[in-house]
Amino acid sequence: MLALVAGAAFRSTTGALFEPMETEFGWTRSGTSGAVTLNLIVYGLTAPFAAAAMERLGVKRVVLAGLGLTALGSGLTVFMTELWQLWILWGLFVGVGTGVMALVFGSIVANRWFVRHRGLVMGIFSGGNACGQLVFLPLIVALAEHEGWRAAALATALVAAAIIPFVARYFADSPHAVGLRPYGEEPENPVPTPAKPQVSPARLALRVLRESLARRPFWILLFTFWVCGWSTNGLIQTHFIPAAHDHGMPATTAAGLLALIGVFDLIGTVASGWLTDRFNPAILLVCYYALRGLSLVFVNSLLGPSIEPPLWVFIVFYGLDWVATVPPTAALCREHFGIERASVVFGWVFASHMVGAGVAAATAGWLRETTGSYHPAWISAAVLCWLAAASLFWLRKAAVPQENQPSPAPVH
Repeated sequence: MLALVAGAAFRSTTGALFEPMETEFGWTRSGTSGAVTLNLIVYGLTAPFAAAAMERLGVKRVVLAGLGLTALGSGLTVFMTELWQLWILWGLFVGVGTGVMALVFGSIVANRWFVRHRGLVMGIFSGGNACGQLVFLPLIVALAEHEGWRAAALATALVAAAIIPFVARYFADSPHAVGLRPYGEEPENPVPTPAKPQVSPARLALRVLRESLARRPFWILLFTFWVCGWSTNGLIQTHFIPAAHDHGMPATTAAGLLALIGVFDLIGTVASGWLTDRFNPAILLVCYYALRGLSLVFVNSLLGPSIEPPLWVFIVFYGLDWVATVPPTAALCREHFGIERASVVFGWVFASHMVGAGVAAATAGWLRETTGSYHPAWISAAVLCWLAAASLFWLRKAAVPQENQPSPAPVH
């Protein structure tokens, strides 16, 4: 949980540092948004390969490497003077490092350590992940305003480095590694220890992708999570602060509102995990996307110099729905692709989430520059959410129970 929260917090800081970097270096919003786009896409595309690497090399080793790369990328940022350096350090180094600690990491832990309550556990992980993205922002904004953006970037590097010894000392790759059974495992029906893949992580990830592309559920999950990324990380997380500033709201106030979204998200996503263990996850996703689209229609009219009561309603409503989509999406990956493939499949679905976020970050920045307003970005995101809700009606129920699906054939 600590690594998930921290990894999400590290990746989210770039949007909070837009304005001081642009002021100092004379960079454009399109230029800085492009760095965030690269960060989001690399972050997402790292996930399936990180999942395969965790299966092949061990979870602890991969997470430690991710923390080290994040600390290095953020720390070197303080020496940059050119825009391309931001793209390399924050887009590639921090993108890969935090991608290792993305929700696919939580998915592997939930699948290995839990038989019962997997949905609830994934909801807790997802809520903590999003809460880390948003609650960390006010601290970064305040530090950047008082001490400068370099101090904020250096703080990120130091926190990442400080977590390394905790993971090295206390994290275990699986319950079997420390003589335990997964939570909820029945003694008469033990869960088999996953076989270590005999192929390289890259080959395993690409093989799972190739096989999954032939199935309709995979395409539906790719599209819906692409929209999820567009309407959350790419749009709200990246552009809410500058959009609110366009309406006269101080950046610190807008960052505080994003933090509140993170608080309510923790409640909503844990509740979503609890619901996922009890109800059809596809129906839950229909409700989540439809309601999210409805809320985005009103954002532009709610923003202003001060916080009025209707804006509080949006913060609470949108916060409850922020990443409530994660537990049912992870459950559908297990149901349709089996427990052994679920984490790598979810890694590819998560990659589509971050590609959608990256495209949205760049598109919203371009719309803001060409139209002078973020209003077209809010409306386009709402329409995409409604299309995602509609697409789930084409998702048929899995024919084989998730725990009994055959394991993939070995690759030599």
